[in-house]
Amino acid sequence: MTTGLHPGETPQDPRPTGNQTLPRQERIGPGTPHSDNRTRSSVITARAAATFDPVGRSVATARSFVRDTLQGWGFADIVDDAVVLTSELVTNAVIHAGTSADVLCLRSDDGVRIEVADRYPEREIPLQGSPVNMGSPDREGGRGLQLCAALAGRWGVEYTPTQKQVWFQLELPHRAVGTRSAGPSLPADLLPLADGRVRVAVIQIDRAGSIAAWNEDSEELFGYAPESVIGKPLTDLAAWPHTPGTSTGIVEALQLSRWEGSYGIRGANGRVTPVYASHLRVRDTDGEPSTVCLLVRDHERAVLQTPLRGSSSDSTSSAEGPNTDPFEVFIGSPAPDDLDGLLQRTVERARDMLDADSAFLLLATDDETELEVRASTGLPSARQRFARVPVEAGPGRYGSARMPAVHDDLSAVPGAVPLLSGTGMRSVVTVPLKVEGRLTGSLGVAAESPGRYTNEEALRLQFAADRIALAVESARLGELERLRRGSLSFLVEASDLLAGTLDRDQTLALMAQMTVPTLATWCAVYTIADQASDPYLSYVLHEDEDRIDGLKALLSKISPPDPVPTPGARVWSAPAEAAHQAALRTSMRSLGLNAPTTTVSSGIGTTLATAAAVGGETVVLPLVARNRVIGMLTLGKPTDEHFRQEILELAEDLSRRAALALDNARLYSERTAISQSLQRSLLPPELPEIDGVEVEVIYRAAGEGNEVGGDFYDLFPIRDGAYGFAIGDVCGTGPEAAAVTGLARHALRLLAREGFGGPAVLERLNSAILDEGARSRFLTLLYGELWPQEDGSAVLKVVCAGHPLPLRLRQDGTVEAAAEPQPLLGVLEDLELYEQTITLDPGDVLLCVTDGVTERREGTRMLGDDGLTDVLKTCTGLTAGAVAARIMRAVERFASDAPSDDMAILAMRVPGLRKN
Repeated sequence: MTTGLHPGETPQDPRPTGNQTLPRQERIGPGTPHSDNRTRSSVITARAAATFDPVGRSVATARSFVRDTLQGWGFADIVDDAVVLTSELVTNAVIHAGTSADVLCLRSDDGVRIEVADRYPEREIPLQGSPVNMGSPDREGGRGLQLCAALAGRWGVEYTPTQKQVWFQLELPHRAVGTRSAGPSLPADLLPLADGRVRVAVIQIDRAGSIAAWNEDSEELFGYAPESVIGKPLTDLAAWPHTPGTSTGIVEALQLSRWEGSYGIRGANGRVTPVYASHLRVRDTDGEPSTVCLLVRDHERAVLQTPLRGSSSDSTSSAEGPNTDPFEVFIGSPAPDDLDGLLQRTVERARDMLDADSAFLLLATDDETELEVRASTGLPSARQRFARVPVEAGPGRYGSARMPAVHDDLSAVPGAVPLLSGTGMRSVVTVPLKVEGRLTGSLGVAAESPGRYTNEEALRLQFAADRIALAVESARLGELERLRRGSLSFLVEASDLLAGTLDRDQTLALMAQMTVPTLATWCAVYTIADQASDPYLSYVLHEDEDRIDGLKALLSKISPPDPVPTPGARVWSAPAEAAHQAALRTSMRSLGLNAPTTTVSSGIGTTLATAAAVGGETVVLPLVARNRVIGMLTLGKPTDEHFRQEILELAEDLSRRAALALDNARLYSERTAISQSLQRSLLPPELPEIDGVEVEVIYRAAGEGNEVGGDFYDLFPIRDGAYGFAIGDVCGTGPEAAAVTGLARHALRLLAREGFGGPAVLERLNSAILDEGARSRFLTLLYGELWPQEDGSAVLKVVCAGHPLPLRLRQDGTVEAAAEPQPLLGVLEDLELYEQTITLDPGDVLLCVTDGVTERREGTRMLGDDGLTDVLKTCTGLTAGAVAARIMRAVERFASDAPSDDMAILAMRVPGLRKN
């Protein structure tokens, strides 16, 4: 948040003018459209501006900003309405529109005007004169405008091509001359005590801070004659500060539009008189600003003091009562309902209470070994957020966050407070936050000048820390509970997603997509193939897709992180350093300067945007599975950002699950590749071309990843002019059945080429299967020998051992079985098989299938032999390839489920006369 307060000046109106302003909608009171520019011509006497980031805590911070601004201007009567309206409008900007919010407070003679602007780029600009539709009051959207209509004297909406601005004006309540707010009636013994006549010193200070007027009561109170003090700076007489808790010096206080507080005036006798002062900034008839100071003795402050407000933390003198809590503003007015809002308000109030230049608050990790920066103000960069420092930074009490510490000059002890290194802060006081004796955090304030703080300030800050510690711890535990619930849900969902795939590339993509943007701004996954291999950049993802290529180019040019198996996240600085060097080279080349030699190649082409994307904290988590580092998960933040400890712990849990999923995917891929390689070795080579016979085979193995199952086929030359063919089915599926498949196919070829006939070949194969013992499986087999003839026909000798009978399709469309059934193999030791001879005439088709075709089921229905015959009858005149394809389509369409059994189709057709 950036703020600026400039009382007593007449600045240029920051709103768009001329052609920049698009159609404006303005309201007066609750309803009627009106075009009134009176507020634009009013004289602005003070302004305050602030910008709030698009995060939830900004709403509470904006409320505090508006409240403090209006109370500082003395407009307590309209504070509540202004805070309510600002809260709604800032919520619309940072929560619903998702952009930063600009808040501008303008004080004029008409009242107070507050403007809230957001930068939502896709907003549709309304047409000129279009009415405002605020919808139902029960609906959340549009409620801010309804409140403006109800509470503000004037309000309006203005659009520009880049932002929407909602403004409202609150009028100061009318009071008759001589009237003011009154307090309750009090018994006489409770009235404040005054020493005789109450004297009010009236002192006027000119632009330069010198005394311009000095009344009689001033002379009576302090002993100076007017001529002896007029023209002298008030700072020569003031002893500042007198009351602990004042947040500014006398010179700054004289520049504020209105200020109340305590300090001392050094009298003519040399003694300091405690006074309570009320300063009012005015202008004379020439327009020159000056300050009128009303001063009374400090114990008579009731004459001037404005009733205490909830956010006041200025005075803590005895006149306010012994039970006043100087830090109650942290828990009251009201306390923010979120941890970040509470911490931010804490550091702002701590800074103001000790008149500091900066303040910071750190929360302890669960093991109390480190402190994590959660809120800061006045430090030069937001990079400190979520940075971690050790609890014990050095020996002795001053190096431990468990004890209060005051450092008069940090330049004399460099590194004493690591958080403030390079910030320009010289003096600092830090105190612990403890709950039931346990360290929960540390609160510190710092100043740019040395020697600003003593033990007295440390005690006051410790008292404040004790008051806020319980509220902070309660809010922290609530946040941790929400984070842990979210973490459990996140890990459950991540585990489900990772368990749902065994594909390596998909697992890598899931790992990255689950971390970005939930855990990090960008992510890179390195994989390690084996112990002898170097890490390989396998996947890169950024929440902004336009930056992925630049990020990948950057990471590919630097050495990968070391594959250290130590669990937990470790910081990796190489990407940020490389990005900085590359961006520096790019910038220098654009200016025509000679870029320095760096370790990063100039061919990276990294832009400044890429450098900003990886300029924050980068951490590496090892991917360890089965006691081996298989890769690294790298998470990164943009410039000047750190990871929260809870996020790192969640990332570590995710990395363990992701590593196991990635290793499972690797093992599955390796085993699938081995299985497929072995299975492919069991398939026959390319089918030979047979002159005069068309041959087509379709083979489908059941089961994911299986290329070979229990069904098999083969077609091979035996000798000149003779070919052997086979189609069989081993009991079962999978690798065990495939082993018998390999045995059968190779035995058939060997025995047939040795000159054995069909029955002898099958009898010897039967013996070989039985020799396998417990590993043996029964086998159905159709084996035959084919001799193409000169007249265009073909002679076949077949043996059908327990296999579905081959079907013969004649040219006239009739279908008949082409063999007789015989005993299957692998069951009986003594088989007596015989072969049958058939002749295929030109145009005839011989169809051989396994039982996976005929036993195709849909519920209680089965395709069967009759169904296969009906399909084959429709194949008259088709080629062998067309016949096989039509049979397969019919089988697939018969049932909607995937096949549960292997299927093989062998079709042979005799087209006609042989080629010459």
